[in-house]
Amino acid sequence: MSAPSEKGRLLLVGGSGGLVGRNVLPELLPAWKIRSVHRHPAPDEARLGVEWVPADAATVPDWTPLLEGVDVVLNVAWYRFGSERRFAPLGDGLERLIHAARSVGVRRFVQVSVPDSPASLEERLPYMVHKRRVDRALEGSGLAYSIVRPTMLFAPRDVLITVMLRTMHRYHRFPMFGDGTYHVSPLSARDLARILAREARASGSRNVTAGGPERFRYRDLTDLLFRALGRTPRYFRLSPKGAVRLARLLETVGSTLLYAYEVEWLLSDMLGLPPYEGLDTPLEPVQPFVTAEAHRLTG
Repeated sequence: MSAPSEKGRLLLVGGSGGLVGRNVLPELLPAWKIRSVHRHPAPDEARLGVEWVPADAATVPDWTPLLEGVDVVLNVAWYRFGSERRFAPLGDGLERLIHAARSVGVRRFVQVSVPDSPASLEERLPYMVHKRRVDRALEGSGLAYSIVRPTMLFAPRDVLITVMLRTMHRYHRFPMFGDGTYHVSPLSARDLARILAREARASGSRNVTAGGPERFRYRDLTDLLFRALGRTPRYFRLSPKGAVRLARLLETVGSTLLYAYEVEWLLSDMLGLPPYEGLDTPLEPVQPFVTAEAHRLTG
């Protein structure tokens, strides 16, 4: 797909401070003028000439003025953890955005969502319940849309590979949940940014799953991380129930290292998604990133 001959205008909801947002700007700016809605200023946005609108997506009462001249909406706003009191208002705010986008004639809406999860999480976890509510609202809106469902992401300062490597480097051991035969297909955050840029230029409506180029058994991935650090893999093993209990304990003491729903999701073997197809160049394998991060840790 070719970029527009003149820059269109894109409304970025969620800003560039998070893992997705800070990777997506370099992919979007060649083709789009960006208006970015989020609470706190981001240095990269100011430096790159992005128009920042200081607002919380959960509390914007009327999105219509912010959609003036906008061709495409890209929503990356969501929380990693929280209660009903946190997710319900954000879901309400994003539904107001969808309705406003339909009313003013926005050409396309791109929503960053999440892969399928176990039924117990889909039915009771506020993170999932309200994410799906927003997805359904978009599907029923009449807007042309892409709902992109990426698997686990890796990038500098991520909460996956870099945290795992840091833990292995510090403690020389790593927890293994169950037998480690469930699968993951890590996707580079830069590749997700390329996917979102491509979907912003697409036509029609579709749901898209996005995995990385290689599907690993979890145990094989963790072995790879140990080897990159120059260490023999060593684990302390937890049963699936014990792993969930550990994560809940960490939540109770205020840790953001790991959440119980993330452990349940991992153990469900629902995160080894097939690779996204359609980019001009291949997806980035995780191994070079692992090598670079391990070298940074070990000096």
